[in-house]
Amino acid sequence: MDAMAPDRGETGSDGERRARAALEACGAAFTLTRHGPVASLAEAAAARGVTPADVVKTLVVRRGDDDFLFVLVPGDRTISWPKLRALLGVSRLSMPDAETARDVTGYERGTITPFGSTTAWPVVADHRVRGRTISLGAGAHGVAATMAGDDVVRVLAATVADVTDPVPDV
Repeated sequence: MDAMAPDRGETGSDGERRARAALEACGAAFTLTRHGPVASLAEAAAARGVTPADVVKTLVVRRGDDDFLFVLVPGDRTISWPKLRALLGVSRLSMPDAETARDVTGYERGTITPFGSTTAWPVVADHRVRGRTISLGAGAHGVAATMAGDDVVRVLAATVADVTDPVPDV
């Protein structure tokens, strides 16, 4: 299957099956795309035929013991910790290690999505997710769901705010 071939009903890992089932149940239109391994967000964007800004990363953030949330971050941006702390009214946030993220979502890093997570953690979406078509992980490496950002916000009941900064030039 070429890099942009839409899904034809094949299923892979348990994570992919859970994500797909949740996407189907949400009632919003989406397309699943499979592509080969990628080593960077830029490669993922190219494989999906979108810009890096349209690849939305799902990051797991810890507020406290057994208290997590998902933050949806456009690919050309990074979490602004001061903005996110202010939005949530907390003085401390952190990112869990890969094992903890897997334990609390059911997904390994690089495949995490709010769709089909083993726990329906709250979702914060950077406001730049709205008004555009986005591509986000779909539970397995090399699998992406493309859908309207407004639909993602709506079906996940996401809090929308400015919680990111541009990725600094390296």
